Amino acid sequence: MNQYLIVNEWEIIEDSFISTNNRVSEGIFSLGNGYMGQRANFEEHYSGDSLQGNYMAGVYYPDKTRVGWWKNGYPEYFAKVINSINWIGIDILIDGEQLDLALCKTEVFKRTLNMKEGYLERSFEATLPSGKKVKVFTKRFLSIVTKEIGAIIYSITPLNFSGELEITPYLDGDIINEDSNYDEKFWDEVSKINSEGQASLKVKTKKLDFHVCSTMIFDIFQNGEKLTLPILETSKDKFVSNTVKVYCSPELETVIYKYVANVTSRSIPLDRLTEHSLDLVAKAQSRGFNYLLKEQAMAWEEKWLESDIVINGDVSAQQAIRFNIFQLNQTYTGEDDRLNIGPKGFTGEKYGGSTYWDTEAYCLPFYLATADEKIARNLLVYRFKQLEQAKENAKKLGFTKGALYPMVTMNGEECHNEWEITFEEIHRNGAIAHAIYDYVNYTGDKSYLGEFGLQVLVEISRFWEERVNFSSEKNKYVMLGVTGPNEYENNVNNNWYTNRIACWTLQYTLDVVDYLKTNNPARLEELDKELGLRIEEFNKWKDIIANMYYAFDEKLGYLTTSPENVGTGMKASVILHLPALTMSEEIKNISKNLSKMGMSINGMYLEGTKIYGNLYRIANKISLGLTEEDILIKLTEAIFNIIVEENRFREILLSKCRYELEDKVYRAYGILKCAILLDSKEIIDLLSNVRLGAELSLIDIDKNKLDKLLILTGNSSLQNYLGRSLDDKEIKYERAKLVKEILT
Repeated sequence: MNQYLIVNEWEIIEDSFISTNNRVSEGIFSLGNGYMGQRANFEEHYSGDSLQGNYMAGVYYPDKTRVGWWKNGYPEYFAKVINSINWIGIDILIDGEQLDLALCKTEVFKRTLNMKEGYLERSFEATLPSGKKVKVFTKRFLSIVTKEIGAIIYSITPLNFSGELEITPYLDGDIINEDSNYDEKFWDEVSKINSEGQASLKVKTKKLDFHVCSTMIFDIFQNGEKLTLPILETSKDKFVSNTVKVYCSPELETVIYKYVANVTSRSIPLDRLTEHSLDLVAKAQSRGFNYLLKEQAMAWEEKWLESDIVINGDVSAQQAIRFNIFQLNQTYTGEDDRLNIGPKGFTGEKYGGSTYWDTEAYCLPFYLATADEKIARNLLVYRFKQLEQAKENAKKLGFTKGALYPMVTMNGEECHNEWEITFEEIHRNGAIAHAIYDYVNYTGDKSYLGEFGLQVLVEISRFWEERVNFSSEKNKYVMLGVTGPNEYENNVNNNWYTNRIACWTLQYTLDVVDYLKTNNPARLEELDKELGLRIEEFNKWKDIIANMYYAFDEKLGYLTTSPENVGTGMKASVILHLPALTMSEEIKNISKNLSKMGMSINGMYLEGTKIYGNLYRIANKISLGLTEEDILIKLTEAIFNIIVEENRFREILLSKCRYELEDKVYRAYGILKCAILLDSKEIIDLLSNVRLGAELSLIDIDKNKLDKLLILTGNSSLQNYLGRSLDDKEIKYERAKLVKEILT
């Protein structure tokens, strides 16, 4: 694991610039506000490896499907939220030499994502190829108060020269998507304005006619005073920029404030896009960067009051949970029921920013627990509004009734083309049904059932009714050829989860009908006419519920596609320290005997086939025909026999090789006490040797200290314990230092 980020409760911190990490960092340090988002690209030019990414929620492109062969029901396109106008750009020339971290020597670098207040900050000191050295500080955010506004402060200070700074803020619509199926660009220019220090660029998608307009204004300060400078305006296809030149000298800071309004035709009429963006950016400039930033911090404080989870005693876990909460809050705000949650948010192109069943299965509970109920309600309304497309999707696959919600979608149409997922992973319908239950059960808003819920439930239930077959051999209903939620086992018959969620949906639909019959009969009568409800289909659903086949055998237990999981599926294991069996190579015979008993033994620390530290996990491999109690009894007996053998071989070692054994123990102890550098594999073996000495009373040492060292000296654990990121040499040094502290 490449653990290069510093552990911190409220921040994600990168404290050195390693170009090979840059793409990853651009995703991790991304920003969003529900309306738009962007990767953590540099403002200044960067010629190194980077994925430029600015995204407007709901603005997508139907990229023509690329497949080796066509199947019935395949979608014609994959919908993706596309890379939009690059509005963060600020090119810097220093006496005609471009500031580019790919070509500079970077002495100091720090990138920070402040999750508490919702901004991205970066600072560095860099030496250009010419020898000129500069200090740069930049901070930016996407406002969650005024969703269209992004603001940047960018300051640059010469450290060893005087000269000319050429500063060029720009808007660039001539951008690409790396994942374009046919390497095409998705945008055409509509219009641009470039005058009096203000620039605006309007573009539209080549399909679907989405329009985006970005407008920028900037200010430049030195010594706390705003400068009035001549501006060189440049306009070309899908590009506008303003260039100014200023004199600079050592320790004289030049500060650029850039304000941008990004507006889309999804929410503003076409004839008002430019005007609206001009109004918004002018207001942002008049309020100023610091006012907008303070406003941002206060708004995020409100979000954290409702959604924070506090974990005491584990800073790494605290950082991780807050990072997840931050991403959820900045990806979806619930203000627009036409929007949903892309699996990777605004962090990049993967998954296209489209909607998956992950929303209902995993994300909805978070919003239920942390936000106003209308936020979660809008996620459900999103699916209701796409019900007709879901019915059409079922028809495309040959069904005569019901709705199959798409695996991947932007507008309700299926746009995923892997057959084992698109056509077989149908449990997604159940996730959408269960989301209705979750919402109603959590909020108590039962009005949703009559307003939107029953229509969706009925059409999903009709799909399940037609998707099952009756097996005369089993005298049960079966469901053939599906992919379960783990997505790794395809074309499975009678996946337990899929069969169960189908029956659960049928029963819940019947329960909702009964509820409305009692509590809102007038509305049920309206829905009866709209949906054509029939007592015959209700009876059929009850019959399916009562007679669904589940892959279970009274003698064998649960039947799965993996033989090791047939039966109870229970796995039990124990970890043992077995140095004597390892040194004598008797461990090979132990492994053979355990295999015959349906058990396995595996090293805890492995590199290839080499086992470090003499720690082994012993576990059952099968549960077929065994009760959970049987498994535990067999495992206990095996463990007891292994311990007896380990002790027997320890006695043999003591009697035949005592001096060699003592030497091995004390050499290990001496290295642990005196080493300046210790690597991760070495310490595992050394701790094992000292532990063996302690267990044989050859050395007096607290075994709890050895346990603590085993836990704390792993690469990630050590950095977590120290609260900072370390390079390879620092890790070895700090590991040896910690060992000495604990053993002393």
